[in-house]
Amino acid sequence: MWLLYSPQDIIDLHDDVLNPGELQGMAGNKSLEGVLGRVDNRIQYGLVADVFDLAAAYGLAVSQGHVFNDANKRTAFATIDTCLSSHGIVIEWNVAEIGDKIIQVAQGNVDESELAAWLRERTV
Repeated sequence: MWLLYSPQDIIDLHDDVLNPGELQGMAGNKSLEGVLGRVDNRIQYGLVADVFDLAAAYGLAVSQGHVFNDANKRTAFATIDTCLSSHGIVIEWNVAEIGDKIIQVAQGNVDESELAAWLRERTV
């Protein structure tokens, strides 16, 4: 069974990646519960076949949901990395490469299935 994340889990990841002086808190008109509902929906409808699909679903939802005032993409990466590592998957990240990929995901240029396939290719 998969380890799923609560809104508080994502907030904690966000707080961990936020640097001093960056804008803290949640965007006023956004719902983290709604963003995470996208992941739950994908699971319910059988669209998540493995942990890579799950990590990609979280990454896409968090990066595109823009629920935080700052560090949405870093939080998306932290969620992907935490999801994979908590399920025993280790990836040696190239910082520039993952940064570019998360930007592409956030901009809608890479979809969930493409992100999941990319993650599978990088498994150690």
